[in-house]
Amino acid sequence: MTLLQRLPTIRAKLGSVIVFAVGLTVALVYFILALALGTSLRNADLVDLLQLAQQQSRSAELIDDGQTSFLSIEQGTATWLGPELAEPPRFEGGVHVGVANGVEFAAVPLRQTGGGMLYAVREVPGFWVSSLRFLTEFWWQLLVAGAVAAVVALVIARWLARGMTQPLRDMAEAARRMETGDYSKRVVTDSRDEVGRLAEAFNRMSAELDGLEMLRRELVANVSHELKTPISALRAHLENLLDGVEEPNPETLQIMLVQSERLGRLVDQLLDLSKLESGDVPLEREPVEVAPLVAQVLSEIQVARPEAAVSLSDELPGDLPAIYADRERVHQVLFNLLDNAVRLTPSGGRVTVSASRHDGSVDVAVADTGPGISAEDLPRVFERFFRVDASRSRDDGGTGIGLAIARSVVEAHGGRIWAESEPGRGSTFTFELPVAPARGEPADGARMPEPSVWTGRERAAGGPRTRETRRVE
Repeated sequence: MTLLQRLPTIRAKLGSVIVFAVGLTVALVYFILALALGTSLRNADLVDLLQLAQQQSRSAELIDDGQTSFLSIEQGTATWLGPELAEPPRFEGGVHVGVANGVEFAAVPLRQTGGGMLYAVREVPGFWVSSLRFLTEFWWQLLVAGAVAAVVALVIARWLARGMTQPLRDMAEAARRMETGDYSKRVVTDSRDEVGRLAEAFNRMSAELDGLEMLRRELVANVSHELKTPISALRAHLENLLDGVEEPNPETLQIMLVQSERLGRLVDQLLDLSKLESGDVPLEREPVEVAPLVAQVLSEIQVARPEAAVSLSDELPGDLPAIYADRERVHQVLFNLLDNAVRLTPSGGRVTVSASRHDGSVDVAVADTGPGISAEDLPRVFERFFRVDASRSRDDGGTGIGLAIARSVVEAHGGRIWAESEPGRGSTFTFELPVAPARGEPADGARMPEPSVWTGRERAAGGPRTRETRRVE
């Protein structure tokens, strides 16, 4: 773990990084200034040498500063006062300063004798020596500048970090509330950077979890209610039998049997739906002819709903291709749709099954002349335990799971299912499944087309073929 990772907050990390960057910048600026101002310091050294040379030219005693040597040239004779260094260029009269042969020099006329020249000579300092001298001369300016820059950087870093990390703190608070089951907290941010995108993703996740929690609560409440109804009925009859209020006659036992069958059917449907949604049910796909399957389901509905007075018919084109699906699962979808249509269609009504082909898929529609579904209820018809007319559905044995199972089965095949309705004019439930591949074509070639919006497609060429009309009485 690095030192930066040990810091407890993002603000501390950001402040440390900025201060480090400021310090590095100050050091870099110092290096550049030392390099750029080396000439200025050298000019100051030459001025200092010139002053020393002028003082020495008027003094009989040697001025010793530990760094400078003096060279006296009279009548061509050179005499060193101090350590010998590289000899600078010779001049006749006048004042001269400069750098040559690795030394700095300042030459003035020798005033004591009235003739000759006196040179103050000093070795040219190296780069690091000049840099160290620059630091020793300007250390307090650099210290003040660095301190001011660090303070300003910390203030700016804290201000920036507060705005940058506020969504993160909000997300941490929302996550702590999620631990207690509260998914209502949302993170508010106007940022468009990574933190902003993270906040948006967090809000979407919170909304989904909130929706799932609501569905879970509704599911528990609905399952409890649905299980309670047949259990309460069975318990009441058993208590009456034990108390002698009722006799164990066939009518009483038949009522108990109906309630137990309803309870078993609900449990089976819940298990079936759970397996479908988790993908645990393998699909045994094969080419399935739609017309024979529809005829079979219509016959079964006649037997299952003998008390209804609804006309059943199918309008299927003669050239309808086979679909590529699991026959038993498609049978389940058709049965659930037809069973719902028959239960909700009043006496004298009509339920029609039609189909058409388009873009590599087959659409199968179940239309009824029932009361229809309102616009606000239409998006929820495929939810578990949702009922448009709850009281009527419970009375006739509906569990509210059939359409949810139908949706799971169709989506497991890669298809779609949707509902269209107008209150007072009936409803139409339509699902689409892929056409079976041609002989010799690999099975994975049967794929669904791109999803499209339902617009009431025209039927296949040749028109529908109407089968015989059945009446369930």
